[in-house]
Amino acid sequence: MIRAADGTTYVLHGRADAPLVVLIHGLGLTHEVWDQVIAALSPKFCVLTYDMLGHGQTPSQPKPELSALAAQLARLMDELGRTQAALVGFSLGGMIARRFAQDYPARTQALAILHSPHRRSDAAQAAIEARVAQAQGQGPSATVEAALQRWFTDDFRAQNPAMMDKVRGWVLGNNPATYPDYYRILASGIDEIVAPNPPISCPTLVVTGDEDYGNGPEMTFAIAAEIVGAQTLILPGLRHMALMQSPALTSAPLAAFLTKVLYD
Repeated sequence: MIRAADGTTYVLHGRADAPLVVLIHGLGLTHEVWDQVIAALSPKFCVLTYDMLGHGQTPSQPKPELSALAAQLARLMDELGRTQAALVGFSLGGMIARRFAQDYPARTQALAILHSPHRRSDAAQAAIEARVAQAQGQGPSATVEAALQRWFTDDFRAQNPAMMDKVRGWVLGNNPATYPDYYRILASGIDEIVAPNPPISCPTLVVTGDEDYGNGPEMTFAIAAEIVGAQTLILPGLRHMALMQSPALTSAPLAAFLTKVLYD
């Protein structure tokens, strides 16, 4: 791990002279969530993984907002001397990627938005706000077990207890005092990035699983409808954490998409 001037911890993989691909993790996780995806990307790209504000080994900041999470990445790219990148964002990371594309359009070569929300129904919005309140009152432990059920299929959870322990450990490792601040961004920040004006126009791939109940196909299609020429991919039989449960099903189309838009 390397520590940037602002405290962001990051790792670079692959070819230093290649196009930059940034992998942005989701709420409560760390850069390690991408470990099984990196191998498919590093032969052709310079791959950057990092811990977002308030996650992993990166310190938080007071009252963080979605724009601050996008600005964190802009600072990191500046420090690395990179003017442009393709962004791959998972869940909250997909929201950060869209905020970055709106705030720094000239720096965004392409987007891949994985398992990320669009505007929710009233019932779904009430449910996530209730989870924010749980996290506020009881910390990450209040929501982690239900999250694992949403993230992985039942059979996979039963057959992979070591992976469940790893992911559980990431979530429980969050600071109870700041974790709810980032959960709140996931719950309420969507209004900032829905129906962007001007529209995002860079090459975009939007992906989810057909069993991702919180960020399902209807949201994927809604996100894609707002981005000029966006492609969609629905992964069968997978929930929110497809990139860990079946990494090849995520990494292969992702590598093909990025190769096409960054090299062709």
